[in-house]
Parts: sequence; structure tokens; C-alpha cells
Amino acid sequence: MDEPPLWDYVEKIEKQGSGGTWKFKCKVCGENRQGSYSRVRAHLLGMKGSGIAICKKATQSDKVAMKKLEDAYEEKKNNSKAKEVGLPCEAGNPLKRRKPASNPIQKAFGVEIRDQLDEEIARMFYTGGLPFNLARNPHYHRAFQFAAENKIEGYVPPNYNRLTTTMLQKEKENVHKLLEPIRLSWKEKGVSIVSDGWTDPTRKPLINFMATSSNGPLFLKAVNCFGEVKDKFFIANLMKEVINEVGHENVVQIITDNAANCKAAGEIVTSEFTRIYWTPCVVHTLNLALKNICSPRNVETNETTYDECKWITEVHMDAVAIKNFIMNHNMRLSILSKFTPLRLLSVADTRFASIVVMLKRFKLVKRGLQAMVISNEWASYREDDTVKANSVKEKILDDDWWDKVSYILSFTEPIYDMIRFCDTDKPCLHLVYEMWDSMIEKVKAVIYKKEKRPLSTRSIFYDVVYQVLVARWTKNNTPLHCLAHSLNPRYYSDAWLLADKKRLPPHRDGEISDERKTCFKRLFPNDDEHDRVLDEYALFSMKSGPFDDLTCITKMETMEPKSWWANFGAQTPLLQSLAFKLLGQPSSSSCAERNWSTYSFIHSLRRNRLTTSRAQDLVYIHNNLRLLSRAPNDVVNTWDVGGDAFDSMEDVGILEFAELSLDEPELESDLLVNV
Repeated sequence: MDEPPLWDYVEKIEKQGSGGTWKFKCKVCGENRQGSYSRVRAHLLGMKGSGIAICKKATQSDKVAMKKLEDAYEEKKNNSKAKEVGLPCEAGNPLKRRKPASNPIQKAFGVEIRDQLDEEIARMFYTGGLPFNLARNPHYHRAFQFAAENKIEGYVPPNYNRLTTTMLQKEKENVHKLLEPIRLSWKEKGVSIVSDGWTDPTRKPLINFMATSSNGPLFLKAVNCFGEVKDKFFIANLMKEVINEVGHENVVQIITDNAANCKAAGEIVTSEFTRIYWTPCVVHTLNLALKNICSPRNVETNETTYDECKWITEVHMDAVAIKNFIMNHNMRLSILSKFTPLRLLSVADTRFASIVVMLKRFKLVKRGLQAMVISNEWASYREDDTVKANSVKEKILDDDWWDKVSYILSFTEPIYDMIRFCDTDKPCLHLVYEMWDSMIEKVKAVIYKKEKRPLSTRSIFYDVVYQVLVARWTKNNTPLHCLAHSLNPRYYSDAWLLADKKRLPPHRDGEISDERKTCFKRLFPNDDEHDRVLDEYALFSMKSGPFDDLTCITKMETMEPKSWWANFGAQTPLLQSLAFKLLGQPSSSSCAERNWSTYSFIHSLRRNRLTTSRAQDLVYIHNNLRLLSRAPNDVVNTWDVGGDAFDSMEDVGILEFAELSLDEPELESDLLVNV
């Protein structure tokens, strides 16, 4: 379609923004104005009340000539519109409408009209390429229910320009207002700033920031870092901006991955805001520990670990070879599909617990793989590399190889379970210390059982695994973990302590006590407050003073920690307010990483012409509306992230969708290849 004719009467000077707004000079009056084509028309044709001054030098004959050009353009535009195609309910002539229903019941219930509306909606989906997942969105249903309940004569749905400009900003402002109660709760409940990086479909690196507490993750913004060096100073400045926006007095911690630039940026921030801690993501820490065990590097300083764990790498490489041999050929893939409905997964190395995820799927399809390689179809298929085919067959039928797979999955399962638990939005800062100790004990039990050793003897393999896990914990735990652990009343209860003879209450554990004292000094620099909080902790840990009540003591084990403090902590206000803030905080950056699923859904390759700011507005609305609409005990809403592309991943958990670090720009590739 040609450009609207009245543009010829003005000179375009400079484009304003991403829409159709220009700064222009009128060729008739010579004045500079700004606006879209609608304002050009209003200026030249003398249309008042359109937000632009009319052209004072345009004569009546000029206006008549311009009006003729405009009418001719509109007529041509109308004639070029797509022809109307009949719906299934309109048999024969596509322009012929249905006759009114003759059946009184059909007439009363509007059966034919309902059918036609259904078909119009279905055609909108089919011709617009809309994902069928949209039909699960509650706002889709509300829109049509509202239209059905209210007679709106002559209603025309909002057009492209309104949807992408004024209405988008109006909805963003509305969501911002609706989030105000959550923001106000941060003063009492505290908030964690969580951050992660990604690269969008136009190759622009982004860093997003989310504020999360017991109310759930609230999306703040995503910063376009195109052309910037993502060093510690740049990241630290972004963090400080977000902290000031949220209110530094509300922020408990900043959580990022374990990259060196993030750690250095965290140190810069915490040196300026002394009450805020930088906390490494515990999921990344566990994932790095798994990689150290399952993919050890063959270097001189890692010789013992490599010698003891290289067999795990060999099993993994065998699994990769089998997967590639089967999945890279249509005929082999077709044969496999006859023996198992599940598919082998190809998980990128940058995904959490990638080796475990792959081997777990292998274990699930074991019988299908074995049935496939002994089948007539496998034997009769000749267009193949027979040497590799026989090698794959031998490996799949090798019981010793499957025993190794089972062994890997059994001793990594406690680590994998902890990753899955922490890879959620559940507040678990106060649980990490106990979970880590419990996880190590479970790993030890599995290894000693497999080796058939008494626990009093030494296992070299376990020693290697233990050293890796302890080294990662020592490197990445913070005093905040220990303080949160110390404020959980459950760890002072007799029921918890008597369940394991090795357990100690936090005030009797030397490591925890040292870290707790460090936190108290940092969080309460005032001498009077510091003395008060020490006195309050002494009363709490010794179950004396206000905490010697029988109900208070018996509820330590069973009551939710924050509820316990609300009921019994009023006489220790400093400790109570600290407990309210710490016991509601997360321990991982998973919410920021999962937010890229929302981002990639909204700013996909098909929509790569979206500007960064508009994509950010859409993510802000989507993510935070989801937060506002979620019921207290709701895990996932049906209208959460997704379209038809996600329908084939119903058996894949949240874990496989995680991104990793701010300094890995290649993570924009497919989240998971499921072929």
C-alpha cells in the first residue's frame, strides 16, 4: 500500500521513538511540528481539537484538493482489504448470512449465534498463529464474558497502535499500583534482590532484576547492556541503582550466580551498604559441585579426584554416544518410538545437573532401548554403520553399564533433590545449612552401602566426593545462612535434636556461633542495639525469660518459624524483626533465571522487532500479573509462560529451564532440545 498522500505536504525531519511519530516541517506554512499522520491531517485540513495547531496558510482550495487525495486514498485502502470468506456455518454464498432460527429453543438460547461466535474466535486463532494455550488464559475468558454481559453498540476492538502504546503504558501503571501492598510489606518482611543475565533474539545482552520475598518474585526491570563491558564496576552500579529504588533499608541480600565479576560486584555493594549481604546462588553452588564430581578436570592439582571419578565421565560419554546415534537418524528414532513413548533428552551442559537429567531419562527408557536393539526392525535395518550399531547394542545390553548408571543416580540423588528444592521460589535461606549436612550424610550412606563398607572404615571415593562438597560449601556459604539457621526455633526443639545424636542446637555449634556473631556486629553497629540483640538471643537460645512457657517450647518443632516468632517473640523486638526478614528469604537466583522463559516467550525470534523497552514492559505486566493472580498455595497457573512450544515438555521439570551466569552470553540458545 502506498504512503498516505498528505505526507507529501510536509518535510520529515527526524523520527521520534519507535512508532509513526515524526518531527516535520509544513511546506505550506513553514512551521515545525511533531506528530503522527493523524496530526499531519489535522494540521493541514484544519481539524480542531486534535492536539496540533491548524495550518494558517492553507487556503480553502488547498484543503479541498487535499481532501480529495485523502478520500481517494481511503477508497483505495478499503478496496484492497481482504475479501470476506464464509464460516462453516454459512453454507454456499460466503456473503450470505444465516436465517433467523426457527426453533423457539434455539432462538431462546442463541445456539446459532453462539456457534458463529465460536467459529469467529477459532478463525482468529488459526489465521493469527495464536498459540492454543491462550484459550487457558483467564483474561481471554473474562474479555468475552464481559462483552456478552454488556451491550456495547458499535464497539471496535483496540487497534495495533493503541495496544502497543497508550494501553500498554496504562496497564503497566495499573499493575504498578496493584503491586503497592507487596512493596509496602518489604519494610517488615525484607526483600532479596535477585539478578541474572541473558541475550535476547537480537543479540542484545540483558541483565534482569527481581525483588523477591515470602510474597513471591516481583519483576523490577531488565537493563540493556549492549556495548557495555560487564565488569564488576558496571554490575555493581546497576545493583546500587536497584537497591536505591527498592530502599536499602528493606534489602536483606543480593543473590547472583557464582561468577567472579558478580562476586566482586557484590563485595563493592556490600562495602557501601553494610547491612546488605551478597549471597551466591546455592543452586549454582550445588551444580558446580556436581560438575566437579561428574566431569572432573584432568589436571595435576585435581589428580586424585580425576582418578576416582573419571568412570562417571566415561558413563556419561557412552550415554551421549548412544543418544546421538539414535536421535540423529530418523529411522532409528522411528524404531525407538515403537518401544517407548518417552524421548531421549539432549540437555545442554550449561543446564543445572545436566548429566543427572540425561541419565535419569536413560534409566526410564532402559527397557524400551533394550527391546529396540534385540528387535527384528533393528536387525533388519541395513542402511547403517554396523560397527557403531553393534557397539550401541552391546552397551545397551551391558548390565554392568546400567549398574554404573544406577550407582551415579543413587549417590547424586540427594544433591539433585536439594537442587530441585532450592530451585523454587520457596523461602529456604534458613534451611540451607541443615539441608547441606543432611545431603552429605545421605550421599555417604549410599556410597558406603554400594561399597559394602562399615561406616567406621575409610572410602577413598567418598572422601573425594566429600572434599568437593565441603570445598564448595566453604567457598560459598555466608554468615547470613548461619544467622538464618540460628533463628529457626525448630533447631532448638528436643524432637529435632533427639532425632540424630550428632545434632547440636545452633548456640552450641562453634562454626554457626562465630558466623552469627559476625552478622550481629554488622547488622547492629550501634553498641546499645548490639548488646540488646545479644541479650535477646541468649534468652531465646536458652529458652528462658519470655521463652520458658510450655506452649512456646512445644510449638518450636511444629509451628511455621515466622508464625512462631509472631506468637512468642514480642518481648525480643530486635530478634523478632530480624527473624521476620530472614526467615522469608530465598537462597537461589532461580526466579530471575526462570524469568528468561517469560522473556523468550514474549521476545521470541518471531517477535524480534520488539524494542527492548516494549519487551520489558510486556514482561513486567506478564510476570507481575501472574504474581498478583496466584493463589497462596498455587504452584503454577495454567496461563503462566508458554504456548504450544511448551506442550511437548510436560514431563520436564522447572530445573531444565534454568540459565546460568551473567558472563555467559551464549545462553540464548534453546532451553532444552527434546527430540
